[in-house]
Amino acid sequence: MREKGQIPHAEPERPRRHAFAATLIALLTSAAMPPAVAWAGDTPPAEEATPAPRQRSSHFVSTSAFMLFNLLPDPPSFFQLNYGFRPTDVDTIIVEAMTWTYGAPLGIPLFGGDYGDSVHDYPGRVRSAGVGLAYQRYLWRGIYATLHVTPFWQTYYDEGGEFIQSGFQLFMVGRVGYHFDLWNDRIFIEPSIAATTWPINTNLPASFEEQEAGWPGYFLFEPGLNVGVNF
Repeated sequence: MREKGQIPHAEPERPRRHAFAATLIALLTSAAMPPAVAWAGDTPPAEEATPAPRQRSSHFVSTSAFMLFNLLPDPPSFFQLNYGFRPTDVDTIIVEAMTWTYGAPLGIPLFGGDYGDSVHDYPGRVRSAGVGLAYQRYLWRGIYATLHVTPFWQTYYDEGGEFIQSGFQLFMVGRVGYHFDLWNDRIFIEPSIAATTWPINTNLPASFEEQEAGWPGYFLFEPGLNVGVNF
């Protein structure tokens, strides 16, 4: 009990001060943090612009630069025309029309001394013509892989150019190369290296079949060089 005339002690205000400080800190913190939801009519901060992904042209026509071999004294009469469609930046569907003439087994290896030796030539020529499909896939930057499948109608001629008979060949190619765009992507070149095979090759004349004996049904390291125009 307090004595008469004694002034009562004031109640401690520490709890009130703590509550005021906590409220002030909460207000300052909420003011410093960005609002979770913008008020209606507020404009959100602009995001940093990111470069748009590279877009390839959707269509192209191309051919093989090896058609220049037709200018040689003994031309292969090789002609090729391709139309390509790119549904995405990494996928390409190609329709290929080609024709050529050859006079020796296709499986003679490029290296080893037998390639180009006339002792292995057919007693005549083969004229091939066909239209095929190819699927091309870009793997990284300009590096691509392509699978070609072309059915060929084969016409066999003897050394005098007389017709002998006809046959069928299924020609398949696996190719790896690099795509170079030039002049603002208007034209392109595609050097490549390929492996070819012909699992179906029917109705060869007996004399041609004799020359085929002993050679593999595939050819490795076939070079390629296509040029084309995008549109």
